Amino acid sequence: MAVVGVLALQGSYNEHMAALRRIGVRGVEVRKPEQLLGVDSLIIPGGESTTMAKLANYHNLFPALREFVGGGKPVWGTCAGLIFLANKAVGQKTGGQELVGGLDCTVHRNFFGSQLQSFETELSVPKLSEKEGGNNTCRGVFIRAPAILEVGPDVEILADCPVPADRPSITISFGEGTEKCIQKIG
Repeated sequence: MAVVGVLALQGSYNEHMAALRRIGVRGVEVRKPEQLLGVDSLIIPGGESTTMAKLANYHNLFPALREFVGGGKPVWGTCAGLIFLANKAVGQKTGGQELVGGLDCTVHRNFFGSQLQSFETELSVPKLSEKEGGNNTCRGVFIRAPAILEVGPDVEILADCPVPADRPSITISFGEGTEKCIQKIG
C-alpha cells in the first residue's frame, strides 16, 4: 500500500490525515527530514506559509523537501503548500520566505485579500468529469488565498477563477523594472 506523507508543521495537516483515513490510505505526519524516506507521495497543506517556512528551516527540512520534489514523486500543495512549491513568489513580506520550488509558476501570497475578503465559488473543472465522471464543477474556498499569476510551458491549468468584481486592479513588480498589471474581471 502506498504511504502518503503530510507535512505536519502547522496548518490543516489534521484534516488531510483524517481524509486519508476515511478513504483507507495510510498517512504519515512528516516533521523531520528522515520521515520523507518512508513515503511515496506528499501533501503540503494550507496554513500560514511564513510560519511553515520558519518551522521547516528550524527542522532543516528544505533540503530533504527539495530532494523529494526533485525526485519526481507526486506532491500536492494547497494554499500555503502551493506557495511552498512555487518556483517564485511575489507579494511577500520584506525579506520573503524560502521556497521548496519544483512547480514552474509564480504565485502571489494573499492575492485575494484579507480574511474579511474571503469567499467561495463554483469552479469549472472539466477534467473532473473527463477522468472521474460526474459533475465538472468543484467548490473553491478562497481564504487569504494565493493566486497563480504565471505558469511555465509544461504546467497544465485545470481550472481558473476570475478575479472578484470588488477586487481592485493590482500592479505586481517582478524586479528589474518589469511589472504586470492584473485587471479585475467584472
